Amino acid sequence: MAEGLLRYLASDRFEVFSAGTEKTFVRPLAIKAMGEIGVDISQQKSKTLQQYLKDEFDYVITVCDSAHEACPFFVGAKERLHWSFPDPSRVEGSEMEKREAYRSVRNAIQKRIETELLSL
Repeated sequence: MAEGLLRYLASDRFEVFSAGTEKTFVRPLAIKAMGEIGVDISQQKSKTLQQYLKDEFDYVITVCDSAHEACPFFVGAKERLHWSFPDPSRVEGSEMEKREAYRSVRNAIQKRIETELLSL
């Protein structure tokens, strides 16, 4: 969701990449939550960190605690930020509770992007 939001909100101000600690898939509820605000992430692919370790970045941003702990050191990163959001894919409960978890995280990520990155 963070990748899609930053691409959408920042347009051409940032070149955006995302990866996880393990390759999975883009969650259907994430696709739905983003679609609710007009952002299509259905074509995004799950990637692992390994392919980016030697690349140079202005920012490396982790968005959940487990990723922050497992994220290796990026030699080419000028700055590393950690935004602690709960992993909505781990929420148990009704379909509505799960959807609300994705919406909540989506909104929190959007707020951080708007206040911490778009103000640069």
